[in-house]
Amino acid sequence: MIADLKNGPFAHAPSGHFQANAAWLALATLAHNLTRAAGALASSFHAKATTATIRDHLINVPARLARSARRLTLHLTEHWPWADDFTQHFDLVHAPPPTA
Repeated sequence: MIADLKNGPFAHAPSGHFQANAAWLALATLAHNLTRAAGALASSFHAKATTATIRDHLINVPARLARSARRLTLHLTEHWPWADDFTQHFDLVHAPPPTA
């Protein structure tokens, strides 16, 4: 985790002020944890991957967003290698909550 933060958002602390750096670190940690959770939901490969890999495979999506009849449609490329992982993550996140 520390190596991912040092190589990513916390590579250069934004300021010489403690409060600004503390806020930047809190936001960087939050983004890191959300990215890792997305990777864990997508697949076992992405659960072990670095945050840079998760960003490249699942967040920077090669897609086109279209709007028709007040509905948004995401058109993914045909032979995108991470389409199954992306749709698994999307389905898990947008599934209805379990009933008790």
